[in-house]
Amino acid sequence: VTGASFVVFNGALKTSSGFLAKSSIVEDGLMVQITPETMESLRQALRDKKDFKITCGKTDTGDIKEYVDICWVENEEKTNKG
Repeated sequence: VTGASFVVFNGALKTSSGFLAKSSIVEDGLMVQITPETMESLRQALRDKKDFKITCGKTDTGDIKEYVDICWVENEEKTNKG
């Protein structure tokens, strides 16, 4: 689990890159590079206020992957206030 002050979603990742998505720490935030198709799905999930999961890593490996989970919560008091 990584806490971040901000998140940047970059929808310019090429399918030919060999990655499903890539995540990296940038200063005190998180940058997630995703394909344009995943970006459109993310936008729709945000409009619909639905949870969304982004799987990061190479497309051709069966190794353990990283995940970026976007979750809607009912009670904001239980979330990290930092």
